[in-house]
Amino acid sequence: MSAPTVRLRPLSAPRPPTVFGAGRAAPAGPLSGAPGVPAAAGGAVVSPDPALSWGAPTVTGAFPGPTGTSLPHGEPDNRYPAFGRDRVPGGRTRPRMAAAAACLVLGLGLIGGAVTGSWLTADPARAGAAGAFATAGALWHSIPVDRLFPPTVQGRGAGPGGADRTWTRIAVAPDGGCANAFDPLLAKALAPVGCERLLRATYTDATQTYVTTVGMLFTKADATAMGSLAARFQREGLDRRTDLVPRLYPAKGTVAAAFGDRQRAAWTVSVLTEAPVVVYAVTGWADGRSVDAPAPAADALRAGASSAAAQAGLGNEAQGLADRVERGLRTTAGAATETPS
Repeated sequence: MSAPTVRLRPLSAPRPPTVFGAGRAAPAGPLSGAPGVPAAAGGAVVSPDPALSWGAPTVTGAFPGPTGTSLPHGEPDNRYPAFGRDRVPGGRTRPRMAAAAACLVLGLGLIGGAVTGSWLTADPARAGAAGAFATAGALWHSIPVDRLFPPTVQGRGAGPGGADRTWTRIAVAPDGGCANAFDPLLAKALAPVGCERLLRATYTDATQTYVTTVGMLFTKADATAMGSLAARFQREGLDRRTDLVPRLYPAKGTVAAAFGDRQRAAWTVSVLTEAPVVVYAVTGWADGRSVDAPAPAADALRAGASSAAAQAGLGNEAQGLADRVERGLRTTAGAATETPS
């Protein structure tokens, strides 16, 4: 048999098909060699490209299976039954079925990616908030007393007219339960969040004119319960009722030794929502004088307030000290949360 004659293609002839794979031309129409398909030039029948058949060897990594591994060489993917149906002779899948399958895979991938993305962006924030909440709730037994109740507290601008204040700690109560720490109705209002631990310390101002007990009630509640309690206090004004007043810690051997319920002049109660803690403060005169009508610190701080507590600046004492102790708690909780375990 003589060798075939090689002829050059004229310059005006159509461009050859795009080449892909291992030097094979991409079919431009129906598969050659299939029933009803004409033979190629020269009378030879062209068989389907082996690389396009269903049973062709799979290139490693080209089409990972559900577990991320390539399908076995020469084996159809029976794990996706729909992909193995509706084929035309010669092993090729119908173009519409292949396109639909590709769209389905692409769509599922986009949906899965969106869901995964939302988890990745939402979960860390929720986990971080939950971690900070739990960390704050454990501070009562992991942080030294001097961090929660510093021996000296500076209150710049905390006094009447923006005057500075300095408070000195004169006593720290042993940590314990909440029995007898609150008026009965206040204890009832706080009951839904429980009492894990109660910490208290008593301070006096630089002139020893006033005495203030500041307390931290560490509750057993979760963030939802704390949020509900805070909303109730605000909605019903529970932090302003004179029958819902915390009690002073009457430390023996100090100027607060004789303080009882009648010596309370101003108070404040703050229900935190980012920590299972209720912070409060209650103030009275250091000389032990009784008060007929204690005033909420918020009312005593109002311009033009005429109550004895307001005129004496006792609202500033209670609110100023409570604010700074609460601020210290938040700072300590934040630092404890960021510190690697």
